[in-house]
Amino acid sequence: MAKFQLNIGDPKSGKSFKTIVEGGKATLLIGKKISEEIEGGPIGFPGYIFKITGGSDKDGFPMKSNLDGPIRKRILTTDGQGFRIKERGLRKRKLVRGNTISDDIYQVNVRIVEMGKKKIDELITG
Repeated sequence: MAKFQLNIGDPKSGKSFKTIVEGGKATLLIGKKISEEIEGGPIGFPGYIFKITGGSDKDGFPMKSNLDGPIRKRILTTDGQGFRIKERGLRKRKLVRGNTISDDIYQVNVRIVEMGKKKIDELITG
């Protein structure tokens, strides 16, 4: 059974909210890719529309938006997800996860695109 930690970013207030999505609600996220928009109603946030911005798998490896599929792969990178450059021209081989959500993903990061009628913190705590 799928279970995800959903990190919801609110661009208006600058706050982020954390909640757990599991069971049938979590299976709706499987197969979605980074930068896709999803409706919040089926996962417990009526009226909201979210955009998937990233995530990480159960072992902590980040999702990379330009690596297709749910695979984990070692790539040679110069910048971006999972790597911060310390000096100019530095490249490093890093292990990252693809851009598709699967059962192996633990954390999914989303950003609010369209607000619902109720505030997000009321829906999480209530």
